[in-house]
Amino acid sequence: FGKGGSPVLLDGDTLRAGLNGDLGFSAQDRAENIRRLAEVATHLARNGHVAIVAAVSPSAADRAAARRIADSMFREIYIATSAEVCESRDPKGHYAKARAGALHGFTGVSNDYQPPSASELAIDTSARTVVDATDEIEQMLVRSGILFEEPVDLAANI
Repeated sequence: FGKGGSPVLLDGDTLRAGLNGDLGFSAQDRAENIRRLAEVATHLARNGHVAIVAAVSPSAADRAAARRIADSMFREIYIATSAEVCESRDPKGHYAKARAGALHGFTGVSNDYQPPSASELAIDTSARTVVDATDEIEQMLVRSGILFEEPVDLAANI
């Protein structure tokens, strides 16, 4: 907060259980999921928040649509981690279910992921700590002018 942002996390899994609970994993539903997330994030950003969307978005076209919605407020951070590492970190067992045929259209198993060609930041988390990756994201937000480099007392000017 002291660096000028009021962060709000929009977690894809959480929102799929509520706001996007009516959506499945077809290409059309995935596109609608990302569109809704982009609309909510844009609304939050226009109201002074730093909206962080943590969602699997395998389609380059869907990410481009989100960028059009958010316009200059959009920063794409590509978590460039191998499917093998992602599978080893899967606490819900989705990869195993997908490999067994219980989950259809699962990204990394039966649905391809289209890597971005021009993300603002790419982070391979396979050999990095969460703190290290988070620091890199924060530095990118400072360079982008979204956050201040040093904490400031925002209440001092009220």
